Amino acid sequence: MNKKPRILVVNDDGITAPGIKCLIEVMKEIGEVTVVAPDGPQSGMGHAITIGKPLRLDKINLYEGVDMYKCSGTPVDCVKLAVNKIFKGNKPDLCVSGINHGLNNSINVIYSGTMSAAVEGAIENIPSIGFSLDDFTWEADFSHCRKYVKDICLQTLKNSLPQGVLLNVNFPNNSKPLAGIKICRQANAKWAEEFDERVDPHKRNYYWLTGVFQNNDKGEDSDVWALEHHYVSVVPVQFDMTAHHAISNLNGWNFNV
Repeated sequence: MNKKPRILVVNDDGITAPGIKCLIEVMKEIGEVTVVAPDGPQSGMGHAITIGKPLRLDKINLYEGVDMYKCSGTPVDCVKLAVNKIFKGNKPDLCVSGINHGLNNSINVIYSGTMSAAVEGAIENIPSIGFSLDDFTWEADFSHCRKYVKDICLQTLKNSLPQGVLLNVNFPNNSKPLAGIKICRQANAKWAEEFDERVDPHKRNYYWLTGVFQNNDKGEDSDVWALEHHYVSVVPVQFDMTAHHAISNLNGWNFNV
């Protein structure tokens, strides 16, 4: 009899977020689930790790049949501690992160704690997937994501992923039926940031980050296009950030040193 796959579940919205609850419930249908998640919100932390202060890892019981821990650190800390202290180097068969409250399409993948946790899983050579939903509210409805999450995970376990590659999966909201799955590239889009300047009671300036999402990509093969047309976008992502196409150009430079 085949053993059930061992699945590590992480996120960046915190261990009590509705998105991770949905992900845990779906993963319990597939395998043996271990959860290591931040003890509070860690959105926008990117690939930050904790250095210079201790990390806490406490076992808790929120869901029956789930080995569950809350961590005082970042999403990446959660993966590192899970691999080293919980799995003790006997790595899980799958690492899934999310389901994030809010999209992590296009440039958002750089800032996302959700995706960075999945990237860390891939660095550890664990097949890894980050899941996100186009709904920032705590009351977000994840029900339409469930069958897609399950199928994408089963396909990943069956087919594996190329070394150094993970998946970035984004879901539209449930305002209308999903059109299916699109394998996409990351869109050329970015945030045009603004800082709302205010003055505190001590007459000191402070700032709130705001901004507008600008899509400069007119292609019909991007994650932004897919989501706008109510597809589930699936982008293969790599953590090797080398611009291989630029190496030959730089080799033509004349460095006078």
